[in-house]
Amino acid sequence: MADLNHHDPRVLDRRICVLRYLIDDWADKQPDAVYAVFEDGSSWTYAELRALVVAKAAGLQTLGVKRGEHVAVWMQNGREALVTFYAINYLGAVFVPFNTAYRGAILEHVLANSDATLLIAHAALLDRLSDVDTASIRSIIALGTPPALQGFSVHDFHAVTGREDDLATLDRPIEPWDIQSIIYTSGTTGPSKGVLSSYLHLYTNAGPESWHFVTGEDRYLVNMPIFHIGGLGIPFVMLARGGSIALMENFSTDTFWDFVRRTETTVIFLLGVMATFLIKRPPASDDRDHQVRVAFMVPLTDAAGPFHERFGIDVFTIFNMTEISSPIVSEANPKKLGTCGTIRPGVDVRLVDENDCEVPEGSVGEMIVRTDRPWAMNSGYHKNPEATAKAWRNGWFHTGDAFRRDSEGYFYFVDRVKDAIRRRGENISSFEVENDVTAHPDVREAAVIGVPSEYSEDEVMAVIAPVPGVQIDLVSLMEFLVARMPYFMVPRYVRVMEELPKTPTAKVMKAELRTEGITPDTWDREAAGIRLKKDRI
Repeated sequence: MADLNHHDPRVLDRRICVLRYLIDDWADKQPDAVYAVFEDGSSWTYAELRALVVAKAAGLQTLGVKRGEHVAVWMQNGREALVTFYAINYLGAVFVPFNTAYRGAILEHVLANSDATLLIAHAALLDRLSDVDTASIRSIIALGTPPALQGFSVHDFHAVTGREDDLATLDRPIEPWDIQSIIYTSGTTGPSKGVLSSYLHLYTNAGPESWHFVTGEDRYLVNMPIFHIGGLGIPFVMLARGGSIALMENFSTDTFWDFVRRTETTVIFLLGVMATFLIKRPPASDDRDHQVRVAFMVPLTDAAGPFHERFGIDVFTIFNMTEISSPIVSEANPKKLGTCGTIRPGVDVRLVDENDCEVPEGSVGEMIVRTDRPWAMNSGYHKNPEATAKAWRNGWFHTGDAFRRDSEGYFYFVDRVKDAIRRRGENISSFEVENDVTAHPDVREAAVIGVPSEYSEDEVMAVIAPVPGVQIDLVSLMEFLVARMPYFMVPRYVRVMEELPKTPTAKVMKAELRTEGITPDTWDREAAGIRLKKDRI
């Protein structure tokens, strides 16, 4: 077959989007330019990055890692995780990261699904292997002192190294359509699914078509875990641009701005709740003492405007998920509250009903997506043909997210299709209720769920966490909400927690909250005498 890489202009040359060639080329073109800055102030140049990656790749090769092989990685953010990720891809092998919170049944599931025979892990996590079937894992590379492990060949992370001269020549080039990684989704609707991503998918996810305002002059903060698309994708797209990253091991509101200043970060990514945490800190004289020029805020909350004004940073937002490639992107500082933006070039987007029929403008429908560029979205779910066929039916990828679109082409996230609440004939977006609840100055974060009603359908329940040091007056909170939202959306139940249960990627675990339901410490506004009725016109 002809090399399509040279004939289809939509499929980029491998030197633009394949990790091995990017590392080689940038190390040759700008060896002394800084690629990564770490928490302790140390850094790697492009030349140093290549030397570290090649040495680790040679070491992995001595343990039998070959192109196309799946290598499981179970590590928190840091130098070792980054060099491991790159060394695996340098060999043309497939990077398969696991969430560091995994244990028990979900750990057993991903180990089996991954088809990996080699696991690279922080030693502190390895005790969890004793309780599960480890499937095909035969060898372990441990960072730190591992516990006693039976039945495995165990190697010290730092001892796994080698010389560039010993690297075997590739039997063929690594191509843009080759699988780069398998990233596991959160598994909120069943067992976690392994998303197959090509190099071109990872590149397109934040390439010039979608993130045109991020350049090779930027230093992008990495504050998401490396097993998440945010923690994996950002280092790659800055490598593709010849730019740099600042690697943060854990997000902390208290140390965030100090880290950003010290590392001379220019671009940041904030989940909506992170932005809320930062904006609810007391104003300080040095709020604009930084070099950040761009912030991605996902989702775009009411904090966006105040964040822009207070910190002097242009705010953008996007809609994205592991399986797709940023189909919806906003302009700077969107004026339309709650928008995700408009369709970027190279993407088709439709909002459809359950039969894939397009819904009218302004109506709510599931977003489905396809791209002009081959390989620019996921290549299916690993060893899960049923889920792949369901997601990709009729030639479009089905996101499972409900949106509406206005007359100007702006998209608004309504809810995960499965998270929508129905109360007495009214459909309610948990996302919209959460936005109003967190607008209260004493509420740091909120999760809104449906709980069974004695009248059938659902009642609305808000689980909230207060701003540190504040005790929330729930009656005052109800008065605040009644003035902001339709009567049927105002939560009947409120549960106050110091912290909401979250995954390591900072997503609230709503399934856990639904399972717990109405707990003994839950406040019922109707029991407190606050009953709301439809306004009479």
